[in-house]
Amino acid sequence: MPQLIFSNFAPMNKIDIRTVNVVQYVQALREGGSLPAIVKADDDFLYVIKFRGAGQGKKALIAEFIGGELARAIGLNVPELVFMDLDDSFSKTEPDEEIQDLLKFSVGLNLGLHFLSGSITYDPLVSEVDPLTASKVVLLDSIISNIDRTTKNTNLLHWNKELWIIDNGASFYFHHDWKTWENHLTRTFPLIKDHVLLQKASQLEEASKEILQYIGEDRIKEIIYSIPEDWLLSESDIMTSNEMREAYILFLKTRLSKIDILIKEARDAR
Repeated sequence: MPQLIFSNFAPMNKIDIRTVNVVQYVQALREGGSLPAIVKADDDFLYVIKFRGAGQGKKALIAEFIGGELARAIGLNVPELVFMDLDDSFSKTEPDEEIQDLLKFSVGLNLGLHFLSGSITYDPLVSEVDPLTASKVVLLDSIISNIDRTTKNTNLLHWNKELWIIDNGASFYFHHDWKTWENHLTRTFPLIKDHVLLQKASQLEEASKEILQYIGEDRIKEIIYSIPEDWLLSESDIMTSNEMREAYILFLKTRLSKIDILIKEARDAR
């Protein structure tokens, strides 16, 4: 296992993420297996909430958070991400047993994305996206090993005539088995061949320059050390929360160091 060097990282180096309280469960979004929902928070805004009690648990929230904030760092459009506190009152009044269980197991801190009212799902046959934006999305998904941005499930929205990035929860799949996570340090991302934007990603070199400019070690640490401690705690994991944070940092630094290889892989797949 690679040696992990722990950082003395002060709280002031975290990114600024708001925490809000859920005050109303508005509507279930029965898409995929995680059953996200539209909820209202105490700031009077609507959010799409990703539940800690869903199938992939808190690790999906971690992947969503890291992927979203990295995307924002390189200038891609991402709905505001907030931490959402859910109390136990909602499960007691929910008539649907499946949703009732989900709410019961999701009491505590969850992740919310600002709801983009009127947005439409990206359609590769009719939606437009400029080559540089497409290239940045493709390269970022190679870096974070996002397996879920395909024509079957684009996880992209069009809102106000712009492309918006959502649903990064299938990224960093190595963290579902910490015993073998270091094996992923030497791998590339062959599944990029299935990426919905690959054919439009004709400016990969230009995209890589922006990525390397805006995602340095300090930015990576700011994001990783902003992950709520509670999300990293699990009785089934063999690593401490500090070890996990340093693993995410090392993984991202390693991926960035081989960005030229990822570019070649994506170009060959095109």
